[in-house]
Amino acid sequence: MAAVAAPRRTDQADLDRTALRARDAASDFARLPIDQRQLLLREMTAGLAGVAQEMVLAACQAKRIPPGSRTAGEEWSLGPVITLQNLRLQRDALASIKATGTTSIGNFGETIDGRSRVSIFPVTGLDRVLFSRINAEAHLLAGSAPDDRAAFYRSPAHEGRVVLVLGAGNVNAITPLDVTTRMFNEGKVCIVKMSPVNAYLGPLLERAFAAAISRDFLAITYGGPEEGEYLAFHPAVDEVHLTGSDATHDAIVWGPPGPEREARKASASPRFLKPVTSELGNISPVIVVPGRYTDRQLRWQVENIVGGVTNNASFNCNAHKMLVTGGGAAEGKHLLTAIEERLASVPPRFAYYPGAEARYRALTQARVGLLRIGDAGPGALPWTLIPELDPAEEQEPAFRTEPFCSILSRVALDSSDPAEFLGRAVELVNRRLWGTLVATIVVPPAMRRDVQLRGALDRALAALRYGTVGVNIWGAYGFALGPPWGGHPSSSLKDIQSGLGFVHNTSMLEGVEKTVIEQPVVNWPKPVHFPSHRSAVALGRALTGVEASGSWAGLPGVLGAAIRA
Repeated sequence: MAAVAAPRRTDQADLDRTALRARDAASDFARLPIDQRQLLLREMTAGLAGVAQEMVLAACQAKRIPPGSRTAGEEWSLGPVITLQNLRLQRDALASIKATGTTSIGNFGETIDGRSRVSIFPVTGLDRVLFSRINAEAHLLAGSAPDDRAAFYRSPAHEGRVVLVLGAGNVNAITPLDVTTRMFNEGKVCIVKMSPVNAYLGPLLERAFAAAISRDFLAITYGGPEEGEYLAFHPAVDEVHLTGSDATHDAIVWGPPGPEREARKASASPRFLKPVTSELGNISPVIVVPGRYTDRQLRWQVENIVGGVTNNASFNCNAHKMLVTGGGAAEGKHLLTAIEERLASVPPRFAYYPGAEARYRALTQARVGLLRIGDAGPGALPWTLIPELDPAEEQEPAFRTEPFCSILSRVALDSSDPAEFLGRAVELVNRRLWGTLVATIVVPPAMRRDVQLRGALDRALAALRYGTVGVNIWGAYGFALGPPWGGHPSSSLKDIQSGLGFVHNTSMLEGVEKTVIEQPVVNWPKPVHFPSHRSAVALGRALTGVEASGSWAGLPGVLGAAIRA
């Protein structure tokens, strides 16, 4: 089956008509009874399941991935599976609101610094089976409480609003998840402007979400920055949500680069006065705490790290980009060698995202000790390690520039004590690294058992200025499993970092500071992002069926694929 061709730009007259229709439908959608919202979600779920195969084939063609290869399994996970799971969790949330007046959560307690924390995953038995021993909790801001959730359904703050969603081009689940957050968490009508990078996805989403589009609760448009800006400033549009780069955000909010932009920033006078939420980039650290690991645990975590680099050709805003190690030179070198060897088993990928080669050259030229891994053919980039960064060098480009390509850098701290190292590592990534989206920590088993070490970990989790922190699991799983996802709320319009606001958030919590997602240092089944996963396509197909139905009937297929991995 041929991939869907990218549509032509939407002309200005059609943008006007689309915006006005959305404006007219906004009040109807805000008042839509919960039964009709549930029906709409079921229709959107069935529609998305119906185009799942085409989504995968279109993405494979665009990214030059052989459709039957292991790598094609990524496109099942990054497209249909994550989207359908989110739709299932949204259906569960609405069912809970209908029955109890609010969403379901787990146990809650306090963080080490006295704020509320809430268990939010798993909630259902199906989640416990599909994602064994993975747990997520939300840490709330001071003054926020677990009962502060499902605000739109308890006391609507508006009578109809229109949100422009500027879609992401790298991961095909992002745009539909941004849409469902605004529609079903907040009761807002959405206009999507597809990214030119994956505009091929737009016609498929038009078919999948036809039930919402036919009622003008959702519209999909096409074009580049000009169309996005025209819609953003359109009087029928109330607010904007974008996933992309800080450059795109600042161009909308502050204007083109130059003296006028700097003057606006200096006087805190943005040119764009509508509310803007965003999920932007990040130099994602993976902090490996020194300690006693078995060989099996180290092998598992090396593949966890490598999978977080190679997934989606490293064009993920949550890709592992900065390895932080301790334990002395020998221990750090051993880990780096193991990562290098594992990267060598993964063929270099086509660098499909615009600007990748220029970013790669800027960060690698004139580097001493650079490690290029793999035979990169035309249009591809080699996996690349920048192994020895100076933690004291404040102007180091690798600390300030998100690569968004096939580069992993490493900075070493001369500390073997787990608690001391973790404190220094947190200070380093908070102060030196650009972005606030996601961080990952690998911790030895003793940190769970020893009271003092667990206290050091809890203090680190409280102090990290990231919207999601993964413990022994790639923090990107916080994107996939329905917790709040977004940059740390310490960002501002003037210094946007990884953005403002949270999406997904199927528990509909208010006052979120971060998500913490945790698992043991070794887990089963093998995560689908591991490069050695042998049945990723079969697993993706099986999970698509289970998530579309929300039933246990397809579990034998899931378990069979998991066992073969």
